[in-house]
Amino acid sequence: MFMKFAMRRRMLALCGMVAAALFLTQAMAPTTARAAEPIKIGFSMALTGALAGAGKAALIAMEIWREDTNKQGGLLGRQIEFVYYDDSTSASKVPGIYTKLLNIDKVDLVVSSYGTNEISPAMPIIMRKGLVFMSLFGLAVNDRFKYDRYFQIMPAGPVPKEDWSRGFFDLAMAQNPKPKSIALLAEDAEFARNAVAGARINAKKVGLNIVYDKTFPFGSKNVTPVIRAIKASGAELIYIGSYPHGSVGLVKAANELGLKAKMFGGGMVGLQFAAIQKNLGPMLNNIVNYDFWVPEPTLKFEGVEAFLKKYQAAAKGKKVDPLGHYLPPYAYAYLQILGQAVNTIGSLDQKAIAAHIHATTFNTVVGPVSFAENGEWAKTRTLQVQFRDIEPNNMDQFNHAGKRIVLYPKSVKSGEIVYPYK
Repeated sequence: MFMKFAMRRRMLALCGMVAAALFLTQAMAPTTARAAEPIKIGFSMALTGALAGAGKAALIAMEIWREDTNKQGGLLGRQIEFVYYDDSTSASKVPGIYTKLLNIDKVDLVVSSYGTNEISPAMPIIMRKGLVFMSLFGLAVNDRFKYDRYFQIMPAGPVPKEDWSRGFFDLAMAQNPKPKSIALLAEDAEFARNAVAGARINAKKVGLNIVYDKTFPFGSKNVTPVIRAIKASGAELIYIGSYPHGSVGLVKAANELGLKAKMFGGGMVGLQFAAIQKNLGPMLNNIVNYDFWVPEPTLKFEGVEAFLKKYQAAAKGKKVDPLGHYLPPYAYAYLQILGQAVNTIGSLDQKAIAAHIHATTFNTVVGPVSFAENGEWAKTRTLQVQFRDIEPNNMDQFNHAGKRIVLYPKSVKSGEIVYPYK
């Protein structure tokens, strides 16, 4: 009788242990499932509209980073998933997209679209949520918001409006005799206005006489009258802030009208894109303009050539910049920084991620990157490059050294300026 009672007690105890184990397994199952869920990174991107070519190129670079990182185990041991929507290069669409990403899609991390005009409208939504915001090529966006979790991958510098054009003026004022006058021209959009605002400050600092200072309508189809007016002003230096369509028109008009100046260029977006370079050909010769990466020997950072090889293979047939020198390395790098910070912190704690980014120098495909208090690069590396010996109808030439000479800054300089502009 006693034996039967003891066996019964053991059976009941065993059943209890099995039941407890099943309960624990079921209780832990949702946690395990959640841990296996991907980390969602949300963003808007210009996939149609005026900046679609650049936006699509940026997306290719971002997808390469995601694939590279997922192969290495992802973030926090979880795979990465992108959730993104086309903002159509329209600032008015951006707030709605980020509201949806955060409130409906429930993304874990966010990054920005491409360009100043599409970054600024996202800022109030991001700030209300207290999220880290890695930004892709916005000029002086945080001057207005002063948000301590904003970080800009574009190497403008800690005083972005002025740092952006500082190299142009340093080069000009190093010439003998020094130039005395300048014309300023901005396309009527936020980036271009910001670039020229900084140039205006720099021009006054070095004592230049501003003989022309105008804007022209965004997307203007006929810019010949503008160049004619600048030519009539007799300005020795010409600094322009413009977008791709305007930049192409201005270069063509300058050539058609035989513009004479000692330096011409500055802040013209589009002259960095391979298709535009091929289109303009020798008309680009001796223009001095900003850039961020060119295939000069002074800019061979670890990983950049391997990245560009992947990008150029992925870009074939997609009607985007086939070389990918300008934007794609930085689109890869701003995700590199975010990913490195998340893995180092070991969580998605936004405050901790922001603190780590502020305190760290990151190794990226665009070289070492560290940030100032305002989220801009701690030191400017906005290049001033000069087009040299450009041949007609030859895109491949831009994939090699010697065609875009780095004049500034000295740390990556690869040649001397041809002055004056011809």
